Amino acid sequence: MKLYTINTGYFKLDGGAMFGVVPKSMWNKLNPSDENNMCSWALRCLLIEDGDRLILIDNGMGNKQDPKFFGHYYLHGEETLETSLAKHGFSKEAVTDVFLTHLHFDHCGGSIVREGERLVPAFKNAVYWSNKNHWQWATVPNDREKASFLKENILPIQESGQLQFIEIPVSDDDNAKLASIAFTDNISVRFANGHTNKMMLPQISYKGRTVVYMADLLPSVAHIPIPYIMAYDMFPLTSLNEKKTFLQEAVANDYILFFEHDRENECCNLQMTEKGIRHKECFKLEEL
Repeated sequence: MKLYTINTGYFKLDGGAMFGVVPKSMWNKLNPSDENNMCSWALRCLLIEDGDRLILIDNGMGNKQDPKFFGHYYLHGEETLETSLAKHGFSKEAVTDVFLTHLHFDHCGGSIVREGERLVPAFKNAVYWSNKNHWQWATVPNDREKASFLKENILPIQESGQLQFIEIPVSDDDNAKLASIAFTDNISVRFANGHTNKMMLPQISYKGRTVVYMADLLPSVAHIPIPYIMAYDMFPLTSLNEKKTFLQEAVANDYILFFEHDRENECCNLQMTEKGIRHKECFKLEEL
């Protein structure tokens, strides 16, 4: 098995929304904002070469939206999904599985591309993985979250016939346990419900270590302290309990956390401090 970091660029979001109730005087030291209170965030994906499967975890924002959309989110940076795949010797046609942690636009926008007037899968030879509960949540969205679930990113996946669902374990009872289920011999899937319903976190056995793709349970190193919870989360208290439970497990078992949105830090491990659980060392995935 080999793991590759896939960078698809950067985008901007309001710093206050990203840090919730935490005052700007505190979060601005961690991720300084521009004059509009916007902070830059990574769109970092993960490619897993596992036997004859090439599994891509999330795929960024894509580039098919109109200028007004990108005017809100300021997509920037030189790297793209295509150039990052090519850097490691791969193409979109080689991807066998597209694993979508959840269907917010910054995680699944690269799933679909425009071919003339048609919207078609960007990964023509891949199975796209979601789960039934989250798919229903995204395709019949609530008023608060519907701006993040864009039908042009989602519905063409099902129309293509390439969509499959990962089974949700019977033991998953919407609490903080993050119940898991096997996806491959080396990858299990954890479910989290605070950010959005049934977000999926891949947990990977790699070189004798456990690497967890954090998606939006922990968008960055700065979100490790328990109160640092995004205003975007649908159920903040659920997020808080999920974070506490996960971090205790992660520090006890020396997990490696892989961050999707941290502009500077790809990975970290954890340590217990007087202030609670904090990051210990930050490093690149290739350093493992």
